[in-house]
Amino acid sequence: MEYKISDVILESGSGATPSRKFPEYYGGNILWLKTKELNDGRVYDTEEKITDKGFANSSVKLFPINTVTIAMYGATVGKLGILKKEMTTNQACCNLVANPDKCDYRFLFYYLLNNRKAIVSLANGAAQHNINQQIVRDFPFPVIDLAVQQRVAGLISSFDHKIELNNKIIANLEAQAQAIFKSWFVDFEPFQDRAFIESELGLIPEGWMVSTIGREFDIEYGKNLPTKHLSEKGYPVFGGNGQIGFYKEYLYEKPRILVSCRGAASGKVGLSKPYSYVTNNSLVFNEKREEYFYYFKYMFNGIQFENYVTGSAQPQLTIANSKDIKILIPKKEIAIMFNIIIGSYFTNQLTLSEQNRTLAQIRDMLLPKLMSGEIDVNNIKIDSEEIGHV
Repeated sequence: MEYKISDVILESGSGATPSRKFPEYYGGNILWLKTKELNDGRVYDTEEKITDKGFANSSVKLFPINTVTIAMYGATVGKLGILKKEMTTNQACCNLVANPDKCDYRFLFYYLLNNRKAIVSLANGAAQHNINQQIVRDFPFPVIDLAVQQRVAGLISSFDHKIELNNKIIANLEAQAQAIFKSWFVDFEPFQDRAFIESELGLIPEGWMVSTIGREFDIEYGKNLPTKHLSEKGYPVFGGNGQIGFYKEYLYEKPRILVSCRGAASGKVGLSKPYSYVTNNSLVFNEKREEYFYYFKYMFNGIQFENYVTGSAQPQLTIANSKDIKILIPKKEIAIMFNIIIGSYFTNQLTLSEQNRTLAQIRDMLLPKLMSGEIDVNNIKIDSEEIGHV
């Protein structure tokens, strides 16, 4: 015997987009989710929020906490999320409210995640692959005792909870690092008792100087790498918009400051991981003075590289366009002190990121085995604390 997903949910529905012709429909307090924000995890906030007017004058609907959402259209088709707050969505989201008497919402989420390829394979449309609510509702769902569903979901969720906690710590460390950078190098708070001098960049502490990117960096393009050569393991590969996969070789032992140089993302600042490959969609900035690395990492975030992008049909950022940008250079001893403090933050962030990768690999390996019943959860003691230290 086999259910359909429609048999184990209380309701399903999509959303809508309030008319953009009315600015007063946006900027309110009602969460409004777009499919590009789905991250195969829990969703706590949205990029845009709508007003009561936007809600009342459109067909959006407010979905409850723990609604499972799957993207139905375009590049994000099959992406998933669990709504951890009441929110509305756009029309590209299929929202499923689990029946708690028949289905654990977490199990539903992981079941869809495990069967994503099968669901997406049912998509129609040549130019753009689309699924619809009926395809999702009619998709088979196994008849599994609710208690077993809860144990399976609890085990897998333990991994995701630890990953989520690590991500919060990473974000907190990043916020602290940015605050220290702003205090030292934007507001000059620790140096207010010192003399300041006029410069091309305004008042700066005496002994600091104005330089250019070209004088402080050896700038080069990454190396072309056809996407067909990417794999699921190896050394991380960074394109113009972050990590895009893995490859058998690396180009750079140390993290490198990157700026996207081709396409719509041109001007976006990024950072590679240690032992990484960087494609020719990014400019690579190799600092000439290693002790300034972390200073430069945060200083680049304040440069509007988008203003130096040329080309309308094919936007691009060139070495020639970026090398003459003026930048502030603090005294060497200040940069060294900042490097020591922020270096420990960055090391902790890398450690947590690598732990997340390991946790995700174990989770993804266990998921199909748990869903198929190959692993008997009745004989497993679920200890989230132990799992968190994997």
